[in-house]
Amino acid sequence: MREGAVADTGHHDRTENDRRIDNIEFVVGDIDRSKAFYQAAFGWTFTDYGPTYCEFSDGRLTGGFTTDGRVMPGGPLVILYGADLEGMQAQVEAAGGTIVKPIFSFPGGRRFQFTDPDGYELSVWSDR
Repeated sequence: MREGAVADTGHHDRTENDRRIDNIEFVVGDIDRSKAFYQAAFGWTFTDYGPTYCEFSDGRLTGGFTTDGRVMPGGPLVILYGADLEGMQAQVEAAGGTIVKPIFSFPGGRRFQFTDPDGYELSVWSDR
């Protein structure tokens, strides 16, 4: 390593993404079918993370296909990034959001899910 270089610890500074939409997740009935459709229609690429989750990339934004949940046409899960997950959960609650899944761990980080005052479900995640 050259002098002054910083070792890559595997964690990237995502501060620039704080409070921004970072990911969109679709609950699907068949991941292979969804991959085939989005690859053929839009040229998306994919990374598999086990039998129930696949990340997609459109070249700018990443998202996921999961079979862990109920298929809800018209209802992808919009995911924001939060540098301070506990603080964000408290802020969402203070603003009138309803926590539907308190902070939980998943491969790659932690997140919580909430509904806004109109009932739209969103999530906030952190790699911390």
